[in-house]
This record gives sequence, C-alpha cells and structure tokens, in this order.
Amino acid sequence: MKEKIYLYYTNDLHSDFSQWSRTAGYLKNLKKKREIRNDAYFLVDAGDHMDRVHPISEAFMGKANVQLMNEVGYDIVTLGNNEGITLSHDDLYQLYNDAAFDVVCANLKHMKEQPPNWLLESKIVQTKSGISIGFIGLSAPFNAFYELLGWHLTVPSEELEKQLQKLKGKTDVIVLLSHLGITEDQELARKYAEIDVIIGGHTHHLLRTGEYVNNSVITAAGKHCKYVGEVILTWDHDEKKLNHKEAYTTDVSDYPYDPDTEKMLSGLQAEADKRLDEIAVTLDEPLEVHWFKHTPIMQALTESVKAWTKADCALLNAGLLMDHFPSGNVTYGDLHRICPHPINPVVVKLRGDELMEVIRASFKSDFMELKLKGFGFRGEVIGRMHFAGLDVATKIQEDGYELVTEAVFNNGAPIDRDKNYLVATADTFTFGRLLPEIARSEVKQYFLPEFLRDLLGDALQSFINKPKST
Repeated sequence: MKEKIYLYYTNDLHSDFSQWSRTAGYLKNLKKKREIRNDAYFLVDAGDHMDRVHPISEAFMGKANVQLMNEVGYDIVTLGNNEGITLSHDDLYQLYNDAAFDVVCANLKHMKEQPPNWLLESKIVQTKSGISIGFIGLSAPFNAFYELLGWHLTVPSEELEKQLQKLKGKTDVIVLLSHLGITEDQELARKYAEIDVIIGGHTHHLLRTGEYVNNSVITAAGKHCKYVGEVILTWDHDEKKLNHKEAYTTDVSDYPYDPDTEKMLSGLQAEADKRLDEIAVTLDEPLEVHWFKHTPIMQALTESVKAWTKADCALLNAGLLMDHFPSGNVTYGDLHRICPHPINPVVVKLRGDELMEVIRASFKSDFMELKLKGFGFRGEVIGRMHFAGLDVATKIQEDGYELVTEAVFNNGAPIDRDKNYLVATADTFTFGRLLPEIARSEVKQYFLPEFLRDLLGDALQSFINKPKST
C-alpha cells in the first residue's frame, strides 16, 4: 500500500499583510480538502514571517504574527533573522509564548538563562498510519547581532549533524526547515543523505518544481507569500520507505481574500494605530525630506548617530527617510512610517584612505540612485549621503558628475590616510558590496536593539522652539 503525505509551507512573508489574507484563505482550503480525504498533512513556515516594517508587527512586537499563524493553523515553524535580531531579548524570549504550533531551531541557544519553553531543537510527528517524520529547524548565524541580544547561534552543519544522530532510528522521514539560503541548503543536501526534504528561505529564491540534490528535494516559495509551497511524499508501506518526492509552488496572488483573516487584520490594524498614536514630539514647523538633496532633518539624524555612538564621524543616506514631517504632533506611528527600516547603528574602523574612498563613492550617481532591496533597507533609493563631524566640499564637472574636492574634520584637521577612525553609519553598509571598505572592516560594533528611528525622535527634538525660517 502507498500513502501520500502533504507538506504545505510558506516562507519570508516579511509582514506583507496585503497578501496574507489570500495566502491564509488558500491554506485553509487546502487543510479542509486534506481533512475531508483523511490525508496526512502538515503546515510549516521557514522563517521571516515577521518584519517590523509593518505597523502591526511594530506595535505588537511580532506577537500579532503569531496570532495570525494560529488562526490559519500552522503545525511547525522555524524563525528567521527578522524574528531573531530585530526584537529585543525579552520580546524574542516571549514571542511564541501563545503559539499553537511548535517552534524548532536547533542552532539557537540562550547565552545566560534557561531557553524559552517554546524553543525546540527538533520535533517528531507521526501520521495516523504510523509514519514518523522528524522536523529540524536551522537559522542564519548572525552572531554579531544575536550575541548583543543574549543569544548565540551554533554552526548550522554541526548542529544538523547532532540532530540527525539524535533522530536516527526514530524517524522514517527527515524534513529540514532552513532559514539559511539556497547555497547553504544545497551544500547540506550534498553532505547529508539522511535529509529527505529541505524547505528553505532567507534568500527569497523561488523553486517552482523543486531542486533535487543527493537524496533531498529542495524547495522554497520566494517572498511575501505570493506563492505557497507544497511537497508531496509517497510512502510505500510494504517496502517501508519513501519511493517518490514532488515539490511545487502555486501563485496565490489573485486568490480570493479570506473574510475571517481580513476581519482579524482590520482589528489588529486598529489596535496597532492606537498603540502607535502616542506623541513623540511636537514640531513648530514642517520639515522637508529630499532623497537627493541635503536637508536639515537628515543632517540632525546623522549628528545624533555620531553623538550617540561617540564615533569620530558619521555618515547616513537620505533614502532612510521616506516622507516629510508635518508641523504639529509627530507620533511614534509617524516615526515608523517615515523610517520603517529594521536598521541598527554601527561603528566601523576605517583607515583614512578607506574613509576617503567611501566619501567619494557615496557621491556617485549610480550609488545614490540605486533601488536597494534587502540588507534591512525598506526604502526606494539610497539617496544622498549626509556627514557629521566632517566638512565635505564638492563640485559639479562638465559631464555632470559630482566630484569631491576636499574632506576635512569640522575642526579643520585633514583626514590622515594612515590613521584609523571610528565611523558611525547604518548597518546596511556592512553587508554586500555597497561600500566595500565598510563591509570589509574587521572592527564592527553594532548597537542593538535600537533602530535608527529610535534616534530620530532625538534628532527631531533639536527643531523644537527653533526660530522659524524666513
């Protein structure tokens, strides 16, 4: 006799709740279909369901995401870096207290206290017919951030090996929920033939019909849950083994909205609006924001970051601010709307020649106009760089390019090309190759759990009772 086991999954929603109601309705209908047919099925998520870019996630510190997953009826999830490093220690520790599902993440460790009750390394579930399935979770080890929050992530491959040994002889099928990215998933599949299925995320890759590596089928459903993933496993009860694996993703971006989820989202939004309606500051006059011009508010934020981090100088890009500030009351909801990014301040050590190269690169039009996606940035373009502690002079050349003619410290001291300086900036630039000198710096001090918007309120204070411009 052969039996099919169905695994349905999501990954990397990033709190895109404009899509969630469609996704939820599709999943609910799948569950009903399987229950009517008495099929074995499990609903799982591979992390980054939450993103504090959305006011609901911001106001509830991720707990509303858990409520939404409870409402759909998830069985097992792992957590991504957005759950892991954009929440304070206490908020993460309590995040899944009310979860009606299991949370597996084998490489997440607590550094001081007992781990939270919800945290499991792996989970064995059994179908009605007696097939045992082991679920293991792994998440990307951004320890430069995690350890500042009281957590540590062990090496994923080492932890995976431990869990495979632990589950050996106890399970018929092994499923890995991976928030490591496609390259890591492929490497683990090649190394460990015991893994039957890898449901992945983090790098937002879309595998429409899966990818077969060694003994594993690897699958992932892109981002924002516009696709829902499905894995179909065929178990041969006579031979007592899996004899077939299939993986698919389905575009649900035009699926009907689910009325119950819509009602729940509406209620959560109303409550979020109330929570974020507290007044942060009252401005005497409006403050304009321009992505490609120097503005007083962006300069004030850059100055605030320099003072708060005690760095020698600071640089921040104007694209961090998404809208103008009106006169009158500015609420915490306004701060979140105008600066929605889960970006932390960071201080890096740069030699003077590296600092000069960063300054020059920041004035290139292709840098300022880059439509950046990812690295914590949730805006449109990088925008013009602002500097604190430095006076930077430029000129426009005949070809239209802006050239740096001089850069000195505010006291007139030149930048010594061989001297080391502490430079404060957005942690965005420590990833990838946006500004290679910053990414390559061997000294990086991240500041957590504060986001840049937490310092934005301090920057706005400097405009209170300031003489009005004429």
